[in-house]
Amino acid sequence: MRERRAFLELADHFKVAQRLAVSIEHLKSIGGSSLTDANIPVSEADLASRKIPTSYVPFRNSHLLSIATSWAEVIGAQSIYIGAVAEDSSGYPDCRPEFYEAFQRVIDLGTKPETYIEIITPVIHLSKSEIVLRGRKLDAPLELTWSCYQAEDRACGRCDSCALRLRAFRLAGVRDPISYA
Repeated sequence: MRERRAFLELADHFKVAQRLAVSIEHLKSIGGSSLTDANIPVSEADLASRKIPTSYVPFRNSHLLSIATSWAEVIGAQSIYIGAVAEDSSGYPDCRPEFYEAFQRVIDLGTKPETYIEIITPVIHLSKSEIVLRGRKLDAPLELTWSCYQAEDRACGRCDSCALRLRAFRLAGVRDPISYA
């Protein structure tokens, strides 16, 4: 998977030593999304639409946060960072601030009394173009990041995720360093 490769390349870049290899492949069995069910086509980008796109994976971020919470509790970590973006997140319900506020309550209730783990969403109120600019300012390796829902080698440029990324780089006045078909 291209997203996993991007994750590993970013982890290598930032010299992350401790990594947890996990899988959320069970979401393919559940289906309900063009990203988990081959019978559902990935929609062409429609950035004006207010409907939840076919690429929404039902409750995916809760799965990721649950895994992160379990690991954080075991290793004594006090923070979980997630790069959810509310403004132009394609309408995914699990990218809204109130979702993370509610999940924080789940963590508080569902872990040992002495455990303190905080969900941190540092970019949730930024637009994607602001994130691009912040990444540039921080000298982040944007060339290692990946957004495309369809392609593995060169981004398709047609799915919602590519359209959001292309718009963000354009509005930021920055050249997108990845290749597009």
